[in-house]
Amino acid sequence: MNEAEAIDIVQNAIWTIVTASGPAVAAAMVVGVIIALFQALTQIQEVTLTFVPKILAIFIVIAITASFTGAQVYAFTQETYSLIETGFDR
Repeated sequence: MNEAEAIDIVQNAIWTIVTASGPAVAAAMVVGVIIALFQALTQIQEVTLTFVPKILAIFIVIAITASFTGAQVYAFTQETYSLIETGFDR
């Protein structure tokens, strides 16, 4: 294995992490902005108001996108194992 192949594997791993975690992070960001806007408009500064809706949104999004996330991780794993199996010769 040379440096180019190692960098390619790392790039694929980072892209897999981004695509697998993207939906949950996006949901947390959207809910966080909505809650922050609500708190700014109403001046309610309750600590649990920020965490509970985010956690619920993340769990719902993870439940909905679990098959997509699993498919992304599975595809990366299969590709990496096939590289190991062939001795990194493409």
